[in-house]
Amino acid sequence: MRRSRSQAAVALVTCLAFGTSGPVASAAQAPAGSPAPKAAPAPAKPATTPAKAATPAKTTTGAKPAAASTPAPIDGGWPRAYRTPSGGELLLYQPQVASWEGQKRLVAYAGVAYQPNGAPKPELGTITIEATTKVSLEDRLVKFATLQVTEAHFDKLSRDQTREAVTEIVDGIPDAERVIALDRVLANIDKSQIIPKEVPGLKSDPPPIFYSTRPAVLVNLDGEAIWSPIRDNDLKTAINTNWDLFLHDPSKTFYLRNEKTFLKATDLDGPWTPAGKLPKSFSALPADDNWKDVKAALPGQQIGEKDVPSVFISRKPAEMILLKGAPVYQLVAGTKDLYWVQNTESDVFRVGKTGPVYFLVAGRWFSAADFTGPWTFATPSLPEAFKDIPLEHPRSRVRAAVPGTSEAAEAILVSQIPQTARVNKKTMKAPEVDYNGDPKFETIEPTKLSRAVNTDKTIIKSGDLYYMCFQGVWFMARSAEGPWEVASSVPTEIYEIPASSPVYNVTYVSVVEDDSDDEWVTFAAVAGYTGMMVAYGCVVWGSGWYYPPYWGWGGYYPYYYPFYPTYGYGAWYNPWTGAYGRSMVAYGPYGGAGVAARYNPRTGTYSRAAVAWGPYGARGYADAYNPRTGTYARTRQGSNVYGSWGGTSVQRGDDWARTARVTNNRTGNTTRVTQGSGGGEAITRRGPDGSGGVARTGGGDVYAGRDGNVYRNQGGGWQKYENGGWNNVDTPDRPRPNDSGNRAGDRGGTASTRPADGSGAATRPADRVGSGTGSTVGQLDRDRAARTDGATRTRDAGTYQRGGSGGTSGWGGSYRPSGGGSRGGGMRGGGGRRR
Repeated sequence: MRRSRSQAAVALVTCLAFGTSGPVASAAQAPAGSPAPKAAPAPAKPATTPAKAATPAKTTTGAKPAAASTPAPIDGGWPRAYRTPSGGELLLYQPQVASWEGQKRLVAYAGVAYQPNGAPKPELGTITIEATTKVSLEDRLVKFATLQVTEAHFDKLSRDQTREAVTEIVDGIPDAERVIALDRVLANIDKSQIIPKEVPGLKSDPPPIFYSTRPAVLVNLDGEAIWSPIRDNDLKTAINTNWDLFLHDPSKTFYLRNEKTFLKATDLDGPWTPAGKLPKSFSALPADDNWKDVKAALPGQQIGEKDVPSVFISRKPAEMILLKGAPVYQLVAGTKDLYWVQNTESDVFRVGKTGPVYFLVAGRWFSAADFTGPWTFATPSLPEAFKDIPLEHPRSRVRAAVPGTSEAAEAILVSQIPQTARVNKKTMKAPEVDYNGDPKFETIEPTKLSRAVNTDKTIIKSGDLYYMCFQGVWFMARSAEGPWEVASSVPTEIYEIPASSPVYNVTYVSVVEDDSDDEWVTFAAVAGYTGMMVAYGCVVWGSGWYYPPYWGWGGYYPYYYPFYPTYGYGAWYNPWTGAYGRSMVAYGPYGGAGVAARYNPRTGTYSRAAVAWGPYGARGYADAYNPRTGTYARTRQGSNVYGSWGGTSVQRGDDWARTARVTNNRTGNTTRVTQGSGGGEAITRRGPDGSGGVARTGGGDVYAGRDGNVYRNQGGGWQKYENGGWNNVDTPDRPRPNDSGNRAGDRGGTASTRPADGSGAATRPADRVGSGTGSTVGQLDRDRAARTDGATRTRDAGTYQRGGSGGTSGWGGSYRPSGGGSRGGGMRGGGGRRR
């Protein structure tokens, strides 16, 4: 009688636990502490027919059905059991990441149990993995794009058998399952080795910062108000603000919509009072989407003077600290005198209840003696107490902006992970380019390049050629007006554009591969393209420069071409997306910082609120589009820069994540015969002596020592696997048979599988933990702590992904859900919408 593949997998785990070749009762059938069952006859040859998904064991007790199980980890969990192509069995434990060079090449060590087809029992060993990687930031998955097992160590296998085992291991893991959660990798990385490469020329001058302890709104104007007429109406609208701001020309009265109410003033700077009865012009606004929100608020809810919010008008991007009453201080656990101001959406702390105030926005800290200012840049001089903010704190996200913390280093690493897209040069169509009048270009100092100023696209002139960067893809033309084609290369001088230029962000998009014999070209973009840059030992939002808009009159309507500014959004870092979000409280309904309308010179009209600028900002529940970067962003924040391209002309570099996500949430497939839970008790067996087996828990107790040995830790200290059993690690490692000083390649059962041409990075002796017990155990302790932390973070990341935006769910503010999360990013001001 032949066994199914799922049965064979269970047998493999059983063999590892008991050191026998026969099946045993399941955990449900043999409670902990019960006598060991008798061994069954040796297993028959495994079936060669396609495997079926493993069938869950039926409950034999009269207990009520258990509650729904915890969702599978986003990467499928560890350890993983597979049927190999030859019919053998493989159990792969979670890799221990040693390095991740450039976030492109990964070196890791892993424990494995391999049972060849027909063998009486599995053999334990270790492998060294070297792989090129691809990352889906949105899905928080890392793929082993190319995978090599460069070294393998099995005590009981000969060199030839070891080589065969390596081939089986590599061929036995399906492509869709060659993934690991990003958070598991990040937990392993030695953050002290991350050296920030700061962007030269960034600025940190404090923006205007307003303060209020009562309801208030911040109206950001991008310069002086630009008033556009509304056809067949005596109202004018300000096109360079994030609010519905009107001028009633006959009465010279200003009107401001705040959710369902309207305010009025005879001077733009106030004072503002209840509008009362509105002019009939409001009812006569055009019946199109441009005015849908305004007309929905008519005739406006009536309010009294005491209900009028404070209105702050700023003619350059400003920020606001809005408190709900007097400051409410909460001592930060683990510190002596650092307090969090908890009754505000902003990230505000204070040293003592009367000491300096610290305000974090756009990744930069500013300090003042009191909430009213004046403010100075403070990131380089933060008190040491900020490093002691615990991960469980509701605003522990601020640790990413504290130089010297592991979170700051990790944010830098994540910001440098490239997102790629493979573009078809023959079928890809460039976006339409419209100029207001003839194309006009201005020099980009100190380069010889120039940029187009009277269009909403980023177009750069180099010599006689023109280059456009749109949605992370470069196009080239021989005329400013096209025709445009996908660029196979771009001038190196483009990457010399300084941060003082409004088109500096395109320096973060590059051509990474172009095969002249192929019709495809691959582009890569890192987070700087959409606004995240490295400065002061942290990742910040924006360059800190203010880029004035280009505007004027070219007909009935004014033309207006703005740039995204650094301030004006309450921008805050979201550790669960690796991106910046924006606090929308009292910043206006249209993206913040005064850029609410998009002019189309071809039609001579505006599309109001078609542009939602800012760190992945979005208008209501709709997608937001930024014509300068050509990116769309969802309300959850953090979408891929290439996510808006559709069709077959663009192949996103992270499309594989969709398949991996589906595969890893199945209970089984044709190759994967069982699956660990990543931390639960899905694979549980007990040996005859009551001790746990090799595969005791779903999270996996087994580790690959960098000395080539297999280790485990079940809570009572480290044990090493040798001579078919486990021995406590309490003395220096003894030389093993055929092991001359533990040198790679000298021991029996050790195989190096490096290609004959020498390609691939070598695992040098310097990369290994020494043979002494102290160094080995120290590394294993770090690996164990990283595995535990990575499992927790992976679970939390999955919960975040399933939970929605992170604003209302309380996930945007803390690295740990127990911290209570953050209200920041969850509330919508101005437009009356809430996420």
